[in-house]
Amino acid sequence: MRALLVVNPQATSTTPAGRDVLARALASELKLDVLQTQYRGHAAEATAAAVRAGVELLIAHGGDGTVNEVVNGMLEAAAESGVLPPPTELPLLAVVPGGSANVFARALGLPPDPMEATSAVLRALAERSCRTVRLGRADDRWFTFNAGMGWDADVVASVERARARGHEASPVRYARTALRHYLRQRRHPNVLTVEVPGRLTETDLRLAMVCNTDPWTYLGSRPVRTNPGSGATDGLALFGLRSLAMGTVLPVIREILRKQGDPNGPNVVRHDELPLIRVSSETPVALQVDGDYLGERREVEFLSVPSALRVVV
Repeated sequence: MRALLVVNPQATSTTPAGRDVLARALASELKLDVLQTQYRGHAAEATAAAVRAGVELLIAHGGDGTVNEVVNGMLEAAAESGVLPPPTELPLLAVVPGGSANVFARALGLPPDPMEATSAVLRALAERSCRTVRLGRADDRWFTFNAGMGWDADVVASVERARARGHEASPVRYARTALRHYLRQRRHPNVLTVEVPGRLTETDLRLAMVCNTDPWTYLGSRPVRTNPGSGATDGLALFGLRSLAMGTVLPVIREILRKQGDPNGPNVVRHDELPLIRVSSETPVALQVDGDYLGERREVEFLSVPSALRVVV
């Protein structure tokens, strides 16, 4: 089987020695090429080229951003005719976690250790074991686990800038950055409208997050759960807040960080199993997908795409 291993050498929990060991393990069973990414977007470009060249298996080794780029490169190349082929006509995807959160890899049930995950991937390949998974799409960008507009996207943008300056994307940094942007949002709140055609309209929201998995993300080893159980249902899940007052935000934060958290309240908006979600704002608002900042948008359409691709697991 022809395979491409896409490695992010800057990923949080990867080392040169570890990458060499897992590459050798994969090469012992596969016709393997290895690409080390050099810039943002490199993984998507290389993946798209590999799909056009007939590669049968794409292996993403890095954090959630690397996985997202590989998925987008694969599906961009596969749908160049304007129609996305069925999953059986696409290359297989495998994930070897190497980041700090690894949300999609955890949702697949993969071990957090890269070598253990590599062994699990090789075992699944030998057994021809794979799972067809649902994805989300934010306009023209695919996502595997979550997307958001407002506060969370502002946090992602700030952490990305800090990482570019050489700072670690640690849970403490995320928490401090979230607090700073919370105080800023209290002074200059976003005003969002959420529409689900034929089903609901929510106006005057301060935050809108869209989930494709449960948990929504992780803070270190602690799961962050906005829509418990949503990963096992069809469609996307919506989580929003009508207010950023302390009386709303503190109970929500406490609840989403509980192991069996179930956030609710008069200012909490939650809906599951949504095929399409449209979020708009009169002023540009930050957008993030899978922890990558995509700039500011006035309107984004989030679409659930069932049976999008096959993952080795």
